[in-house]
Amino acid sequence: MLTRKQLDLLRFINDRVERDGVPPSFDEMKEALDLRSKSGIHRLITALEERGFIRRLAHRARAIEIVKLPESLTQKPKGGLRVIEGDRGAAPAHGRPLPARAEPAGDGAVTELPLLGRIAAGAPIEAIADETPQVAVPGAMLAAQGRHFALEVKGDSMIEAGINDGDIVVIREASDAQNGDIVVAQVEGYEATLKRFKRKGDMILLEAANPAYETRVLPRGSVKVQGRLVGLIRMY
Repeated sequence: MLTRKQLDLLRFINDRVERDGVPPSFDEMKEALDLRSKSGIHRLITALEERGFIRRLAHRARAIEIVKLPESLTQKPKGGLRVIEGDRGAAPAHGRPLPARAEPAGDGAVTELPLLGRIAAGAPIEAIADETPQVAVPGAMLAAQGRHFALEVKGDSMIEAGINDGDIVVIREASDAQNGDIVVAQVEGYEATLKRFKRKGDMILLEAANPAYETRVLPRGSVKVQGRLVGLIRMY
């Protein structure tokens, strides 16, 4: 059973997806539901996800898959699952298909990885960008198994780990990490940042590699690992 606010949000997301092909932004959701802050939207989205009505997809802003609708919203034809901005083969609003995340092609080969956007190495950014160009990566840089993607670094918080503003980082998809791994971390469901990962009891530490930035200490439930750093490409 959904609350009125949960139902209103699900209806709003579904209507916007049917109309525009993409879900609304958090600001648009907040305004539509007349909430004071985006934290209320995060709680509603989490509740809808826990109840199996939506699924948030990794690595991308506004990445929401509508899994099902309650009976009160099924008068309109759903047309099956809606994959928004980021699943294999999905079609974004600009009409070009998104590339699949690449499997490794062997040490001697060059693999084209999707460059999914920018990742913050500094203050977290709200979203990874929507453009999906390709970047050539040596096969030796990729793990033998697993899917990989690339991100452009924005910021200087990881400079002492050799990661500079403008570098391209190669990430292997993963949902967990060991202490000391450099990871792509999603914070509170939408912020994306590149930091060194550590556990401390029930808390997660996201450490910068630059003394100008403080370590972020967050509850374990608010941090989701999306991938681990496996390589770096620098343009001169």
